[in-house]
Amino acid sequence: MCGIIGILGQTAVNQSIYEGLTVLQHRGQDAAGIITSDANKVYLRKDNGLVRDVFRTHHMIGLKGNMGIGHVRYPTAGCDSAAEAQPFYVNSPHGLALAHNGNLTNAVELKEELFREDLRHINTESDSEILLNVLAHELHAVAGLSLSADDVFRAVSAVHRRCSGAYAVVVMIVGFGLLAFRDPYGIRPLGYGRRETDNGPEHIFASENVAMDVLGFNFINDVAPGEAIFIGLDGQATAKQCADNPRYAPCIFEYVYMARPDSILDGIAVHKTRLRMGEKLAAKVKREWNGLDIDVVIPIPDTSRTAALQMAYELNVKYREGFIKNRYIGRTFIMPGQAERKKSVRQKLNAIDLEFRGKNVLLVDDSIVRGTTSKQIIQMARDAGAKKVYFASAAPPVRYPNVYGIDMPTKSELIATNRNDEQIAEAIGADRLIYQDLKDLIESAHEGNTQINQFDASCFNGEYVTGEVSQDYLDKIERLRSDGAKIDKGGSELTSTELHTYSQ
Repeated sequence: MCGIIGILGQTAVNQSIYEGLTVLQHRGQDAAGIITSDANKVYLRKDNGLVRDVFRTHHMIGLKGNMGIGHVRYPTAGCDSAAEAQPFYVNSPHGLALAHNGNLTNAVELKEELFREDLRHINTESDSEILLNVLAHELHAVAGLSLSADDVFRAVSAVHRRCSGAYAVVVMIVGFGLLAFRDPYGIRPLGYGRRETDNGPEHIFASENVAMDVLGFNFINDVAPGEAIFIGLDGQATAKQCADNPRYAPCIFEYVYMARPDSILDGIAVHKTRLRMGEKLAAKVKREWNGLDIDVVIPIPDTSRTAALQMAYELNVKYREGFIKNRYIGRTFIMPGQAERKKSVRQKLNAIDLEFRGKNVLLVDDSIVRGTTSKQIIQMARDAGAKKVYFASAAPPVRYPNVYGIDMPTKSELIATNRNDEQIAEAIGADRLIYQDLKDLIESAHEGNTQINQFDASCFNGEYVTGEVSQDYLDKIERLRSDGAKIDKGGSELTSTELHTYSQ
């Protein structure tokens, strides 16, 4: 998962992009980058680390110009080198820089095509660099020294025809303007905003609208599935649908875990969705756990707080904060390596004993992935004196890998694989466990925007909305993505090319 931002302004944009990236930091804590353009020159700074660590004063001074894009990334496959950090840049045609959130499922095929047919060399193992080179080739094919919005849209249409998977993209075209587009299913989020200044309009694209709010931009709309929006240097915005058969199927895990609660993605308020998740899960508890003695509802911070609060209200049970979080530890399920994840849970959370001692506690989390974190937290509750520990997941069982940009573990490492609810409860040490039903999760999001009738819920149901993901592809990923495979490779994450070697 990544966070992307692009701004075309009337004055220097370096500070605004920096501030926008800090707002999107929850989407990626492994690496950060900014590239800007001043007339016909570009200025780039990127490295591993948090935004605040990657950019120092002398870096910011060097990022000149009134147009630029930025990127934050969490630890995904092939990302142990700073060279894999985004944005990526190519100097032809015109000079293109790209930041990408998502994952191409046919990356290896594309890489071979680029080498054999397009005569382009890929320098890293990132599918984002492949995407950039596909766009560069198609743009070169339709445009000469001059460049129009129609040229850009024709190139994006060609990208849609060639690329499979998920992609939300911002592109800086040096000397011409700013481009943003989404895959034909709109799997990953991307919004467009604008603000008026004394010198004229300024434009922004960002993964979540909260970045626009913080910077004082007015949200205009989400970039639609398959749509491209091009902002010329004159400030003129032009939009066009560039895909043949676009349809909304946004990733539902954005609403469960990834997005900030104050964001609105594709017209669906994340906070309200999580409230509805809590309400529906509480209704299931009443149906299936009738008469169960629950003294207190305690969330596992931070993402589950909203659902837990609504559950406590619906169940007429006390809501209490029982864990104190160290906010300087990364998000555990996306950390590379089981040993690091186990270590980080105890570093990240500490129990308040008086909220647990002698009580029957209902712990609420947004989801259960590997189960390692859940098991340790349940033990922490028992160590703090809880009589019984019940566990509720605001999402259904995660049974399948995500291939659209969330580096979830392989199927064999998911705790729900080949286990029923009772077996999972035993494995994590809970006295009782309840999961959200998938239909209730989907309905929680659908109620926020009734025009969206499909969501990518592949990690829950194994149905991949783009349709080209084969069992062979998943089997090969299973062997390449596992923690064991990473240890065999010296403890580092696998490269993107290794992950995509078996794309169709």
